[in-house]
Amino acid sequence: MVYMYVGIAGALGAISRYFIGITFMTNSVFPWTTLIVNLVGSYLLAWLTTSLFNRISVSPIIATAISTGYVGSFTTFSTLSVETIELFENKHYLLGVLYILVSIIGGLVMSRLGFKGSKEVDSTC
Repeated sequence: MVYMYVGIAGALGAISRYFIGITFMTNSVFPWTTLIVNLVGSYLLAWLTTSLFNRISVSPIIATAISTGYVGSFTTFSTLSVETIELFENKHYLLGVLYILVSIIGGLVMSRLGFKGSKEVDSTC
């Protein structure tokens, strides 16, 4: 049963990711949309797993569907990888390195903020 829920949530996450991609499409060489989606996803996953799922009663199946299915398909490491290679192949070396650094460091910072934000919410409840 968990596979069905993860699949449905994954489809919704992928649709959300696609919608954001076409809504905020730019002519920029730098892949802003993927970066923002991945940073938001890093925050969201940390916040969900440390705050929301601990504060409200969510079955483990639903928690897995949301975190692995929805957030996992909403964020996209494979797109980050392909876009980085495209930047390098088009001789945008500095942008490629910047993209990698901002994605990794930014993802860690956003995850940390998600954990921290969840603790602040828990202390006010």
